Amino acid sequence: MGARKSSEETLDVVNDVHLIGRLSAAAESRTLPSEAVMCTFMVIVDRRDSDLRSKQRVDVLSCIAWTPRLRRQVMTWVEGDVVEVEGALRKRFFRTSGGATGSRVEVEVRSARRVRRVAA
Repeated sequence: MGARKSSEETLDVVNDVHLIGRLSAAAESRTLPSEAVMCTFMVIVDRRDSDLRSKQRVDVLSCIAWTPRLRRQVMTWVEGDVVEVEGALRKRFFRTSGGATGSRVEVEVRSARRVRRVAA
């Protein structure tokens, strides 16, 4: 999906992420100083037994949705919902409240859906 050839090499260049996991908490919407609106949420993904090189049993992955349609959709999800997310890894840079530069790696969401609502 979306693979393309690098102009310098004959290797495929791919940055595709596909996650299925639980929503850790309700998504949050924020307006940035640039006036761009984003929605952030975290997905908890269980590690497979074959991946257990440490005692860590889950990964908690930060996701970000920029488009109005995705933001509206994600904001309807509740903690514990099982969700499916597709997108790409991005490193985003920002200024902290103290003026320092910060960065974080996130999944920039291209598509998302709720697989199963948490039992009430």
